[in-house]
Amino acid sequence: MKTCIKNISTIVGILPQGVLRKQGAEMNETGTLDDAYLLIEDGRIAAFGKREDMPADADRYIDAEGGMLLPSFCDSHTHIVYAGNRSGEFLDKINGLSYEEIAHRGGGILNSADLLHSTSDDELYRQSMERVREMTDKGTGAIEIKSGYGLRTEDELKMLRVIRRIRENTPALVKATFLGAHAIGRDYRHEEYVQLVCNEMIPAVAQEGLADFVDVFCDEGFFTVEDTDRILTAGTKYGLRAKIHANELAVSGGVQVGVKHHALSVDHLEKTTDAEIACLKGTDTMPTMLPGSSFFLGLPYGRAKEFINAGLGVALASDYNPGSSPNGDMRFVWAMGCIRMRLTPVQALNAVTINAAYAMGASDEVGSITVGKRANLIITRPLPSLTMIPYQYQTPWIKLHLLSGQPC
Repeated sequence: MKTCIKNISTIVGILPQGVLRKQGAEMNETGTLDDAYLLIEDGRIAAFGKREDMPADADRYIDAEGGMLLPSFCDSHTHIVYAGNRSGEFLDKINGLSYEEIAHRGGGILNSADLLHSTSDDELYRQSMERVREMTDKGTGAIEIKSGYGLRTEDELKMLRVIRRIRENTPALVKATFLGAHAIGRDYRHEEYVQLVCNEMIPAVAQEGLADFVDVFCDEGFFTVEDTDRILTAGTKYGLRAKIHANELAVSGGVQVGVKHHALSVDHLEKTTDAEIACLKGTDTMPTMLPGSSFFLGLPYGRAKEFINAGLGVALASDYNPGSSPNGDMRFVWAMGCIRMRLTPVQALNAVTINAAYAMGASDEVGSITVGKRANLIITRPLPSLTMIPYQYQTPWIKLHLLSGQPC
């Protein structure tokens, strides 16, 4: 089955095969082609080029009607498998309580764990799939989903089984991350819980092949650098590559321990110093910033511009979760990258496409317009420039979203 998209004003996000991320000055560039077509075959990008070279033998034609064509967004950090909501804590925040104060009162992540424990697998799947559909409707084609609202072995496994079920029933690309070390579960002492994660949870997750990655909330009031080192060592033993929550609440040492374990990404980074930038240089680790959390919690925004000026790449992700970023709109993340972090529209686009794909181990499959990659594509309404997308960040802009070449 050959599908040809015609009358494209500009293809944006073109990359040659083999380029898996962008760093430093590369963040300032995006490959483009004006007055173009793109050919899809068997769900993958087969070819693209100038309009005059468009093939005449396609089985189906889609008329872009002068819209742009971009790669779908990739969201490399989400917590969308959760039960209910935490709107009560939203009122607590309005009334002046901090994220840490809510957590210390037994709320936050522990509230989500209590709700999840009492929710059936089928109901948890139903609620989570609503969020997946919401995200794909807004242009996201690849999603990393974490556990971490179980905090008991069976409930962590329940979450990961729901993620597996989502992967089997959505056309989006889905990666799973085990985040048992998201908080200390109720009724556990700190050391007892770390041992549970290392000695019981990780082996059980690995036995069922439920996760691609292992993650730890290495931050003030949660897990120490020493805890994190032990947990990541245990995960590596079972074939789970490291990812890290770090430097959201304090300069925690999480970046350094993540780099030590060759983490694919270190995420949050609202509070970093020049030492973290220096530590990341020359590594395979992608700094990932979550402006949705900064927006919702009133935290500092990550120093993305300084990271790029130092020669590093940056990814941006939504952190979609019930407590600190209840929003999975990656166009809004793109806009915040521009408005609040002072990235150019092209820098921020690279951060929510190819670099976000890299941060979830999927940039060989998605994140750019590259022959052979999945045809996860956004066709926009006619626009005068790429800048209009993050500039008018609430104006409808998607004409059609394709996942593996099919309208979603």
